[in-house]
Amino acid sequence: MADTSGALREPAQRVSTRAPLVWAAGAVVQGLVLAAVGVAAAIFDWFTVPWWAWVLYVVAVAVYTVVMPVYRYRVHRWETTETAVYTQRGWLSRERRIAPMSRVQTVDHDQSVIDRIFGLASVTVTTASAAGPVKIEGLDQPVALKLVEDLTRRTEAEAGDAT
Repeated sequence: MADTSGALREPAQRVSTRAPLVWAAGAVVQGLVLAAVGVAAAIFDWFTVPWWAWVLYVVAVAVYTVVMPVYRYRVHRWETTETAVYTQRGWLSRERRIAPMSRVQTVDHDQSVIDRIFGLASVTVTTASAAGPVKIEGLDQPVALKLVEDLTRRTEAEAGDAT
């Protein structure tokens, strides 16, 4: 039986199971950069950081590195149909976007250095929308390439000028 409540369902596809590893690696890098700033401040005597603040910081970064990727993986989803691209992302806040094929202007594939190491990629769908592009992060590289190919084919077949 079809859902007639008007509720927006979650997209069907999950991102790669390796995506949380990339997000955790990013969290570690962010934590190290901020720690380096704290160390530089101590070396140059800009301000003093008490030992307990360092312990609290390490615990906070560790918790963030473990919790954030797991939760993001549970939330991040995507789906394409013949008529639209549908995404859900976030972790503290949640964003759901639907981009009709008739509004798609470009479809881009990109990989960061860390993405390449883990065999992942992102697909960005630029639309004629003030909300900006729709981005699907954390896809397996072959899935991302096939998605770009499929979306490009569907966009070319769509009548209209994507505005």
